[in-house]
Amino acid sequence: MSAIQLIDVSKIWGKTTALENINLQIEEGTFCVLLGPSGCGKSTTLRIIAGLEAGSTGQVWIGGRNVTDLPPAQRGIAMVFQNYALFPHLSVADNITFGLSVRKTPAPEASRRLAQTAELLGLTKLLDRRPSQLSGGQQQRVALGRALVAQAQVCLMDEPLSNLDAQLRQDMRRELRDIQRQLGLTVVYVTHDQTEAMSMADQVVLLNSGQIEQVGTPRDLYLQPGTRFAARFIGTPPMNLLTLEEGYIASSDIAIDLPAAVLGIRPEAIHLHPDGLPAVVQSLEYLGADLVLHCRMGSQSLLARLHGQHQAAVGDQVRLHWAAQDRHGFDARGQRIPLTLHHSPQPKDASHETQDFFTVDHS
Repeated sequence: MSAIQLIDVSKIWGKTTALENINLQIEEGTFCVLLGPSGCGKSTTLRIIAGLEAGSTGQVWIGGRNVTDLPPAQRGIAMVFQNYALFPHLSVADNITFGLSVRKTPAPEASRRLAQTAELLGLTKLLDRRPSQLSGGQQQRVALGRALVAQAQVCLMDEPLSNLDAQLRQDMRRELRDIQRQLGLTVVYVTHDQTEAMSMADQVVLLNSGQIEQVGTPRDLYLQPGTRFAARFIGTPPMNLLTLEEGYIASSDIAIDLPAAVLGIRPEAIHLHPDGLPAVVQSLEYLGADLVLHCRMGSQSLLARLHGQHQAAVGDQVRLHWAAQDRHGFDARGQRIPLTLHHSPQPKDASHETQDFFTVDHS
């Protein structure tokens, strides 16, 4: 049984359609990430699941119940907000148990849940402090504790890590995932950060302009992007998308025998090979372990992500090669099309195919 199911959910404000015919199943005990750019509808989707917004059409099911017309308190969910929403005048303990006191949970039971939650989140020694006496990561844990103490099996999170610095976000991603697995929670997590989605999710729901672009595991979206939008949104650096015109890379004499309007190649799938396709380095980024070359091939720009030990300079002539299995094809509407393996440009010496050659013409 799905923990959460959305059936034909739409949200319309006047002449603006925020969500259009969203159909989604989230399985019990999984970590589902709603991913997409600002304004794509991910927070609206979360708020409709929570009951904070009413959909214009459609149904919301949670735990096998139709909760479409139920208020948030009757949906059996907990929620963690972006701004933590802590009460500054209450202690950590009182912030965590505030919802239990509102629901008139007996004091012994509330104390037991508080102790368990504080132990789980490493807050036991901080229960007497006020939020102003806590770091950002500690405040985030208190907000999470308030959700967990309710012992709801569905937890909704709206960009809860966005206020933390980069290192703390990385640490908290790992902690959140560990807690979710330990408690068997069903988590729906909103973010615009693909790193969070790729590192935490069992299921990624990629939204674009109020519609679901693609649903799958992080590996599915990376290896088999269903659209050009998905191809560019997932991956760092983003996938190269090269326009093809009558079998050639646009504005070049480089022939690409491919039945597609657009050729997609991940930067990390590109290697340098003496028999590769010619390109010119426009700029570069040295990132330590990696060197990202910004190249031009005809009128098209593309990135090559190489090992950081390579040396290159602006204006260098390079030869780029990729394997047939690393190509992605998209039609004129931006939809993925299947490709066969025999059309990709190959080096003359196949024995070198898996090696990383570097050739630069300084003449």
